[in-house]
Amino acid sequence: TVQLGKIFKLGEVEVEVLNSIELTIEEGEFISIMGPSGSGKSTLLYLIGGLDKPTSGQVWIKGRNIAVMRDKEISILRRRTLGFVFQFYNLIPNLNVEDNIMLPVLLDGKRLKTYRRKLDAILETVGLADRRRHPPRELSGGQQQRVAIARALINEPDIILADEPIGNLDTKTGMGIMELLQRINCEQGKTIVQVTHSQEAAAYSQRIINLRDGKVWEQ
Repeated sequence: TVQLGKIFKLGEVEVEVLNSIELTIEEGEFISIMGPSGSGKSTLLYLIGGLDKPTSGQVWIKGRNIAVMRDKEISILRRRTLGFVFQFYNLIPNLNVEDNIMLPVLLDGKRLKTYRRKLDAILETVGLADRRRHPPRELSGGQQQRVAIARALINEPDIILADEPIGNLDTKTGMGIMELLQRINCEQGKTIVQVTHSQEAAAYSQRIINLRDGKVWEQ
């Protein structure tokens, strides 16, 4: 649940990006946030994910108001409750597929050995079991995004936040990624919130949130 506003300051000028947004996303939903450039959709996603803080209002995730959490608490929440997928994959070039996927586990101070079986299962889910030793440069764009999705899943998050997950892919590859996300939502019950400009991508979700001028127009 979010009830918030966001203002950016550009010198002495204040720009209101989000204006009194009220939005509730139920557990297990697949939501698409849409709107023209500058409507505030990516800002809203970053606020939900604790990557930015609202100017006013609150963001509640599983009964906790993350808007008042300390940075350390938010970092733990992001690692354990949220998984992120970005348009440009954000993979580490000199790490192979499985090492990129396991990075959140390493950053969270957990034992890698205990995640080996889960890693194998996730690689099967995203269809990359035969590419596990390859670095990103040897993968297609679609395969790199599948690695990013696997990385988002490894810590068993309840919520996956995706910012234009197919924005850098051709239509056929992009629809394959959307089918994967839909399958993860249906089979694993993950809550998925994606920002997209693509009607085709939004069609895979259960509900569309339209933003315009920093406000929700319809749900």
